[in-house]
Amino acid sequence: MNREERYEYGMKVLEQVDGEAGARIVDSLADTSPELGHQVVAWAFGDMYSRPELPPRERQLVTLGVLAALGGCEIELEVHINAALNVGLTATEITEALLHSAVYCGMPRSINATLVAKKVFAERGLLPLTNLG
Repeated sequence: MNREERYEYGMKVLEQVDGEAGARIVDSLADTSPELGHQVVAWAFGDMYSRPELPPRERQLVTLGVLAALGGCEIELEVHINAALNVGLTATEITEALLHSAVYCGMPRSINATLVAKKVFAERGLLPLTNLG
């Protein structure tokens, strides 16, 4: 594929996974770094996210763990928690993944990520969560 075809394909994948939130991130880069926006779409989604070796659910679990571990990624966490719900993860599965991340990245980062999840869950009418054991 040429550059434009990669972008168009990546945009289709981005829309399926992230919906409007992903497009807003790309749009927010247009006046500062349109090339970064292009790479997010063409490379991250068109080339990497669409690889068949790992289903979207599992890709989102990996993404949530990495973003929680990095810290300071609240904007991206919000987008990817929504994406995780879009690809079939439940709020309970997301909460459990963020709880599990505390073991490897520490309580403060796990708490911060969980508070982002709480915001997303509230916006989507998924609170309160029950049966979390």
